[in-house]
Amino acid sequence: MSESVLIDQAICLPVQEVEALIQGRTIATIPRMFIDPGRQFALYPTNGSTIPSPLERYYNANLQQFAQNNVTKVNSEIILIKVWAKCEFCQILDDTQPLDVLSKSTVWSIEALKEILLQHHYIFLAYLRVYELDEPIEVSITATSQFIPLSQPTIVIKPKPILNDRTFAQRKRQLEKLEPPLYPELEELQSAIAPLTISQPAAKLLDDDIKVFLGWSSNQPTNPLDLDLPWIQKIAEVGNSSDGHTFEKLVRRGLLKLGFTGSGLNPDATGGAGGMDFYAEQPYPIVGECKATKTEKVTDGTPAQLLKIGMNHLGKVQYENSIKLVVAAGELNFYALRTATENQMNVISPETLQKLVKLQVHYKNSINLLELKEFLQQAPFGLAEDKLNTYIDKVEQSIKLRSHIIQLVKNYLQNSGIESAGVEALHGAYFGSHPPQPIKTAEMHEILIEVSSPLTGYLGRIKSSDWKGDRFYFLRDLPIN
Repeated sequence: MSESVLIDQAICLPVQEVEALIQGRTIATIPRMFIDPGRQFALYPTNGSTIPSPLERYYNANLQQFAQNNVTKVNSEIILIKVWAKCEFCQILDDTQPLDVLSKSTVWSIEALKEILLQHHYIFLAYLRVYELDEPIEVSITATSQFIPLSQPTIVIKPKPILNDRTFAQRKRQLEKLEPPLYPELEELQSAIAPLTISQPAAKLLDDDIKVFLGWSSNQPTNPLDLDLPWIQKIAEVGNSSDGHTFEKLVRRGLLKLGFTGSGLNPDATGGAGGMDFYAEQPYPIVGECKATKTEKVTDGTPAQLLKIGMNHLGKVQYENSIKLVVAAGELNFYALRTATENQMNVISPETLQKLVKLQVHYKNSINLLELKEFLQQAPFGLAEDKLNTYIDKVEQSIKLRSHIIQLVKNYLQNSGIESAGVEALHGAYFGSHPPQPIKTAEMHEILIEVSSPLTGYLGRIKSSDWKGDRFYFLRDLPIN
């Protein structure tokens, strides 16, 4: 849709359904009359007084709390219209339809659908493509019919759809075929965390991810790096200063972000003589010392202190079973390097730790701590920059490969005009796409499974009884910076 659109009328719908359409929870509504496909109108939220049943019986359970949170938005004389819609399809359903599947695919309970059929003998199901308005429309009209005129029509120059073309087409196809939701548990999880999104940034990030995966949103989730970048960028800066206490806190915070846990990683604690700078217990013990410095060399006192304090606090067996890590700016003198090497300590710079943390935050769960352990356990000890950078390069290549495969799926579906594709077809297209490395069909399938899991949500998967019959479709990009 490229030409301008005149919006001079509005359809009156319960506020619960308008909000569900805005949130991408549904693409359908049940109007009182048949709506011609192509008709365009604003969505006027009413207080739901026309709903024939109580909310708890009319809507599905996962919408009830959501509905209660939004019903107050129309309890005033002035009503704000935030979106408009185009009817893409209107279906007439009768009692031969599987109401249980229709209920799971929409927002209405089975009881509500049965009640509508009992009263009218059929259901009009209108598929709406919803668009944002540049500015809300203020109206003070008392709705007396399904459609009302707008006293101040608005012209939309550049339509901004809530869902992109591919996502809407996928949702429309699923609803037309009455395919049940693939991930009802995720829908329940989204409903459970929705009230937390206002005050909890982590809940908001998870909520965004789930919505994209379910097809409720086409927006790229907020990059968590944006929230963590200020302190991550200070790891190297503070490490190359004389502010040792702040550096210890940043190192502990960085280890927590990598996925380590333990009472010795409290980022607000103040270390000092006689105490370990950091100690993680899970997923494996790691004990360490921090050394911030501006210009001077790192002396033997730093690794010697780790050896002494670690032995005193952990005991010989526990200390020897722990990964030993020194995060230090500046060059180690001869004795410091010898002590670190002979006692199997890994010495890395603040810049390397910052690079690890930044990678983990930017590409969630990209740092596999068990793989990292293998690198930290193997020689050479002492200066560990090279082996850590080797691991970082490995992770970055893995991310590039997955980004390439996700883009391949996107391009293949767009060029072929289909909604999903099997692994063998995608593997064939892979070798003509300037791939970063050769992979076998089974390897590609494993990666496709990984990037289509609910925890990642870059692709969607239609599961088959045989892995070669699995089909995949695009959800969102994995950008490489």
